[in-house]
Amino acid sequence: MAGLFDKQADVYADARPTYPIEWYSKLAALTSHHTLAWDVATGSGQAAIDVAKHYEQVIATDVSESQLERAKPHSRVRYIHTPLTTNDNEIVSLIGGGCENSVDLITVAQAIHWFDLPSFYSLVSRLLRKPGGVIAVWGYNDIVVSSSFDAVLKKFHDTTLPYWDSNIKHIFDGYKTMPFPFEEVGLGREGNPLDLDIPKELSFDGVLNMLKSWSAVITAKSLGVDLLCEEVVEELKSAWGGPNLVRSVCYKAFMIAGKLP
Repeated sequence: MAGLFDKQADVYADARPTYPIEWYSKLAALTSHHTLAWDVATGSGQAAIDVAKHYEQVIATDVSESQLERAKPHSRVRYIHTPLTTNDNEIVSLIGGGCENSVDLITVAQAIHWFDLPSFYSLVSRLLRKPGGVIAVWGYNDIVVSSSFDAVLKKFHDTTLPYWDSNIKHIFDGYKTMPFPFEEVGLGREGNPLDLDIPKELSFDGVLNMLKSWSAVITAKSLGVDLLCEEVVEELKSAWGGPNLVRSVCYKAFMIAGKLP
C-alpha cells in the first residue's frame, strides 16, 4: 500500500477535496480534553493541520515517506514515519509516550480501508482516552458534477474496477459494511455512517489530477495499461465543458465517530 502512494505523491496533495472546517469543531466539542490528537495515515497532513487548531499537539503518522515529505509544517503537528514494520508497542511509545489511554482524538481521513482493522482497533483501545476520547473516520467516493459528466466518469470508473485492491470495498459501499466497534457519539455508527457533502470549485485539471492519483490507475499503469489514455481524457474533457471551465462540484462523503465502550 505504501508504494502506491509513494508513486502518486506528486499529484495526491493537490487532487483531494478540502474537508470542511466545521467537521473539526464538531469533533473537538465531543472530547473532554484537547491535549493530544493522532492523525493516522496523514498523507500530506491535510487533516492534521486543521485538527491542530483545536488540540495542543497532533501526532501525524504515515507509512509513506514521500507523502510526509510533502506535508505542510505546523508548530503543533509532529510528523512521524511509521513503516509497516512498526509494531504496536512502538506505536504506543511514539504516540502516547508509552502512556496508554492518553489520546483525546484519533482521526483517519480517506484511509481506514487500507488498514488491518482488528489490529488498528486494538491500538485505538490502548491509546484512546477513556472516558472522553473520540475516534472519527471518514472518506468519500462519488463526485457529483452534472448528469452528462457523471455518466462519462462512471464509464471510466468501471474500467478501473479490476485494478483496485480488495480493501477498497469499504470506500465503494460508503463504510456501510465496515466494522466499527465503538459507542456512537452522534456522528454516524456502525452500519449507518453519517452522509456528508464536500463542496468544491474544481477545474478540469483538478479532476484529471484526482483521477491520476487513484491507486487503481497507478496499478494499471505499472502493468502497462493506460486507463487515462488520450481518447479517455478527451471524452472527459468534452463532457466537462472544456479545459478552462471551473465548475461547482460535490464530493459525497461519509463519517463514523465513536468512543470506547
